[in-house]
Amino acid sequence: MFPRPAQWAKPAVMSLDLSILAAPQRRGACPTLDVPMQTGDGLLARIRIQDGRLEPGKLERLATIAGTYGNGIVEITARGNLQVRGLSPAATGHFARAVRQIVTVETGLVVETPPLCGDDPLEVVDPRPVAAEIRHLARPLNDMLGPKVTVVVDGAGQIGLADLKADIRLVASSPDDWLLTVGNHALGSTQEPVECAQIILAAIASLGLTGRGSDLSPIALRAQLAERIADAAPTLQQATPPIGPFQLFHDRAIGLALPYGAIAWQSLVAIAQDEARFGIREFRLAPHHGLLAIGAQEGIAAEAAGLGFIAGIDDPRRRISACIGSPGCTSGHIPARSVANRLAGVVPDGQHLHVSGCAKGCAHPRRAAVTLVGQHDGYGLVIEGTAGDTPVTILRADQLESAIGPSGQG
Repeated sequence: MFPRPAQWAKPAVMSLDLSILAAPQRRGACPTLDVPMQTGDGLLARIRIQDGRLEPGKLERLATIAGTYGNGIVEITARGNLQVRGLSPAATGHFARAVRQIVTVETGLVVETPPLCGDDPLEVVDPRPVAAEIRHLARPLNDMLGPKVTVVVDGAGQIGLADLKADIRLVASSPDDWLLTVGNHALGSTQEPVECAQIILAAIASLGLTGRGSDLSPIALRAQLAERIADAAPTLQQATPPIGPFQLFHDRAIGLALPYGAIAWQSLVAIAQDEARFGIREFRLAPHHGLLAIGAQEGIAAEAAGLGFIAGIDDPRRRISACIGSPGCTSGHIPARSVANRLAGVVPDGQHLHVSGCAKGCAHPRRAAVTLVGQHDGYGLVIEGTAGDTPVTILRADQLESAIGPSGQG
């Protein structure tokens, strides 16, 4: 067992119409297990666990090594990946080897499916075969695609991926038809999802490592894919939070979430050790910082809430997005998560507060009803905008509750 941490005692390139291409947009790299990212509290490693599925014992072991080698904070990202903070340069190699002894780590093109796929009686079709084929056929392109290029293959079940940004999105509308979106442009319906994805990925790859689906002309893409797509009205997918009970074919799942995407490693160990007590046979990482306990009995919700998890959709912390802020991020001007905890009880029901350590807005890149942005001279207040927008005023720490409460600006 691991020691307790001190604080606890190229493909054959197909023919491509270059008129599809537009001016590419620049973006940065992503942290990985082998190439972690420097932050204010040390190195941050992101782990793409195969299928996002973990037996309870494996979750316990992962959490323990996170506490051993990191600073004790474990995160589940908005896309359902595991992150460990506070690694030292000397520890990263040991940590990576320990992780690989426990789980299989995915590399290459990111192809995402919903966490309940294959077990969800409400999904139109199991998306995993299509996702697996896209992932396999894209392998020769892996070194030509940027790290953030993402394909979403969604069977339209109980937990969809509508809120997650995707370069290519395929959503099942029937067992044989998939609605195809590239960037923010709905192209139509296709019965050839794998072939369409291949063509689009080749177009993105030809842009180089800065290429994204949003850089492609939707008009030219429709012409390129004319024989493979048909007109179809886009549908509005509802985003269901991965919290609460979900019925499966032969079982059920209880969904939990990490507040602001982060929790102490001891809480993960404790919930994993509740395996026999609550009948948990598996955990699945889920979008929106979620953790699904497969087979769990209802009592797990109260137990998890006591350990610091979000266990109900009425938890006020769900109304807030917050990055780590200072001192965990060198760009952060405010301790964003501490501020979020302080304000959770005053955010009006039905509104969303974004607390951002700086103007980058990593925790919530979209618009929010109210955004508090850390600045050198206080808290910038943005109404119905993003962290990068110009604040309407600068607040002091003692003005925050009155500004965002029911009678304030929010």
